[in-house]
Amino acid sequence: MTERRKRDKQRQMEDNRARVAEPSASEEPTTSEAHKSECGGGVALRWRAPSAGDLIFLSLLFLLTAGPWASSLLDDAGTGWHIRTGEQILQTLSVPRADPFSYTGGGQPWFAWEWLYDALLGAVHTRLGLNGVVLLTALVIASTFFLLYRLALRASGDAPIAAALTLLAVFGSSIHFLARPHVVSWLFTVIWMALLERHRRGERKALLWLPALMLLWVNLHGGFVLGVVLPGLYLAAELWTLAGTRAAGGADGAARRTRDLAAATTATLAATLANPYGLGLHAHIYGYLTNSFFMDRIGEFLSPNFHRSGDRFFELLLLVVVAALALSRERLRAQELLVTLFAVHAALYAARNIPVASILLVAIMAPRVSNCLKEWSEEPGPARWLGGRPAAWRGITERVSRRELQKKIPVWPAAGVAVLLWAALHGGEIGSRKLLEARFRPQRLPVEAAEWLAAEGVRQGVFSRDDWGGYLIYRLHPEFKVFVDDRHDFYGERFVADHLEVLRVGPRWKEVLQRHGVNWVLAPPDSALAGALRESAGWRVAHADRTAAVFARVMDAGATQTSTSGR
Repeated sequence: MTERRKRDKQRQMEDNRARVAEPSASEEPTTSEAHKSECGGGVALRWRAPSAGDLIFLSLLFLLTAGPWASSLLDDAGTGWHIRTGEQILQTLSVPRADPFSYTGGGQPWFAWEWLYDALLGAVHTRLGLNGVVLLTALVIASTFFLLYRLALRASGDAPIAAALTLLAVFGSSIHFLARPHVVSWLFTVIWMALLERHRRGERKALLWLPALMLLWVNLHGGFVLGVVLPGLYLAAELWTLAGTRAAGGADGAARRTRDLAAATTATLAATLANPYGLGLHAHIYGYLTNSFFMDRIGEFLSPNFHRSGDRFFELLLLVVVAALALSRERLRAQELLVTLFAVHAALYAARNIPVASILLVAIMAPRVSNCLKEWSEEPGPARWLGGRPAAWRGITERVSRRELQKKIPVWPAAGVAVLLWAALHGGEIGSRKLLEARFRPQRLPVEAAEWLAAEGVRQGVFSRDDWGGYLIYRLHPEFKVFVDDRHDFYGERFVADHLEVLRVGPRWKEVLQRHGVNWVLAPPDSALAGALRESAGWRVAHADRTAAVFARVMDAGATQTSTSGR
């Protein structure tokens, strides 16, 4: 028994070794600190100076709302149908079960699997317009990486390393900075990792939050699947550890953690059934994500392109992790191995998984990267080359880290949110300055063409790209019905194949348009489809701008009624 207790105690000490302990309220301040407290200088400085986490939060918040990234958050037209779905939910007080947006599939069964996020987005849009939509998205993203930094800092005790890794995750995730519900899954991923790590370090009650929070996640975004996978990975790691400790004669701690994780994983899985579609949602998502036709053709599900800047930041983060694993002397924990393997596989499988993979790698590997750097600096060669500076640097790092962890109240983030919320409530303005001006960019989406369609009274029979459909819904719904949008899981493989046939001007493109009653085509002016329509005697250019051209079917006199019936 004594040996078991020694092993458990040693394991706990190893787990806690990299963490910086926060000073408790009962600790007595030093003479210098007491003098500062009496004079008010120490307290005032603590409230005045923002922490590194505050700076990360504020930078992201303002860059995504009033800075260079603000214009790109609305570049995904799908935001449009999310807004209109949310407004419909608020008006009817019911979750949609049939498609209200298209004329090709109108009334057919539809899984609005992000209905709760849509309702929130609809409410924000109704009150604050697109400025509110952008602000909500920026707030979620900024909160995600603020919490990720805090998680990495607590785990590693190294503020510079935590900040550097978090920034790599930020820039790697920037490829998917869009005002869509997937950002909510990023936030929940950080929360899940924090709770799982707290439990691993001995806080048994931390796991009680998982099933409770899953009741929200399952109705906000399909990424809720990750909320079951992560505790499952930790459970597998504990089973692995349990097998090893039993062989060594010290299994009490591992057995307790295994039982906790098994119960939490089961309860969390059960909580995923608390959605409007029950088990049908799980079957639908599984069918969609395992459909090779969609996975091989939808851009965000393709593997990363490391020629893009965002993907290269993830590559750099991955190289840092690999180097830390290769050079570290510490024994690799089972949790580290399984989470790292899962994150790397997910990111290399689909580029859209890079943000979640980056979050997982920073959360699980920050302590190892920090310890590896310390070990390297203490080697004879580097230590001699650095001339004794590592010790001084560690002292500075420890002081900064302690100061970072002492900042309890996020005063600066709250102030930043208050400023931007005030601006959003007043038309984006503060005084005479225009701070917020969110809009769908006409150089990316068919803004001018949609205005033309509205002026001409066109109601349906308009073929357009799937990645434009969401904006047409936003601008023209409910009078207008689209041909297609980016809800590929709703339209199905056969219909999407027909859509691609037209975009690529395949052998059946004219037959597809005829079969679906298309009298108007909306296409980029320099696309293959636009070129084919210009050369066709059956079509004419009705409108053209720098982003989109509208082609109208040429009808004979006997078909005039058919032509106008779609208007």
